[in-house]
Amino acid sequence: MALMPVADALNSILDGIQPLPEENVTLDDALHRTLARDVAALRTQPPAPMSAMDGYAVRTADAAEGARLNVIGESAAGRPFDGSISKGETVRIFTGGVVPSGADTIAIQEDVVREGDIVTLTEAVLQPRHVRKAGIDFREGDVLLKRGTPLSDRDLSLAASMNHPALPVHRKPRVAILATGDELVMPGSQPGPGQIIYSNAYAIRALLRDSGADVIDLGIARDTLDDTRAAIRRAEALGVDVLITTGGASVGEHDLVKPSFEAEGIDIKFWKIALRPGKPMMHGRKGAMSVIGLPGNPSSSYVCSFVFAVPLIRAMSGRAHVAHCIEPAILGHDLPANDHRQEYLRALIAINDDGVTVASAVARQDSSLLNNLSVADVLLIRPPLAPAAQAGSRCNIIRLPG
Repeated sequence: MALMPVADALNSILDGIQPLPEENVTLDDALHRTLARDVAALRTQPPAPMSAMDGYAVRTADAAEGARLNVIGESAAGRPFDGSISKGETVRIFTGGVVPSGADTIAIQEDVVREGDIVTLTEAVLQPRHVRKAGIDFREGDVLLKRGTPLSDRDLSLAASMNHPALPVHRKPRVAILATGDELVMPGSQPGPGQIIYSNAYAIRALLRDSGADVIDLGIARDTLDDTRAAIRRAEALGVDVLITTGGASVGEHDLVKPSFEAEGIDIKFWKIALRPGKPMMHGRKGAMSVIGLPGNPSSSYVCSFVFAVPLIRAMSGRAHVAHCIEPAILGHDLPANDHRQEYLRALIAINDDGVTVASAVARQDSSLLNNLSVADVLLIRPPLAPAAQAGSRCNIIRLPG
């Protein structure tokens, strides 16, 4: 079977994926959720002209230097003056107070002298100022939050100001993660001969949760068809949207993920891609459940999750943009020519004296190494058959989370 190009593999994974159904959640539960519909303001903000300063609400026509005005009332935030201002009158006003009818400007308190109910302007107010007009922020009916927007902390404040206590968002994708391998033992255990600590799922679970998924841990399946198939059936029974397996994706006699997928009726769309690290990755579907079989090596497992599973979660979550942001940089050192596989080098970045991002691959790119993955800032992309490149030449990077 020919190796599938990375772009084709991603297209295959995303093909036909629709956003999950809509649900309403409170603002406190809406952070990073994706809007299922456009959201319009239910009110105008501010609803009336408001003072931006402490001072006196006056008419510009009365605001000459030395003018003496009669104080007829007070307007404070939440306690507006019930009346209007006529010639020669003013109202004491505080920041956030409604500007009374008839007034069009604020004489700040530093520019007046008050004696009883008379204020004298020590500086002229030649034009309207310090007044926040009604609707200067937004007006009722304005669509301020668009469908497909992943909601930020600032968006939640905006939605509250728009008078929405809850928002329509897409349901979170439910993802089950299954590890395979007799050699795996849990952190805190004492590994026996030939055993290793199970580590892959901790990064993958965190990555997918950060991308908007609810994640279920199915634990470790032993290297038997029965155990692996039983775990796949548990994922189906839970009704997950995505099943992700780690390990057992290669061609050895103990690599049982592919035959287990086939035995459980999973339609395998591809197996093996032109990618380094991560060549033995596979993808399939069974009904509405997408299935991704990740390699077992830690860096391969993480890179494939980042490159393929994260866009899938974003698509299911209803995000308007699911692709990773590719940024330009320059190489910090020479790189040899690449072979037929697209390469994602773990790399560090720095900013040079010209303000340009410089990417330098970590010294060892072995897919079994976690330390180098942990310190990496970005993935440095090397296209298939890229020629040798010198330090200072352009390259592309994708920033890693954190």
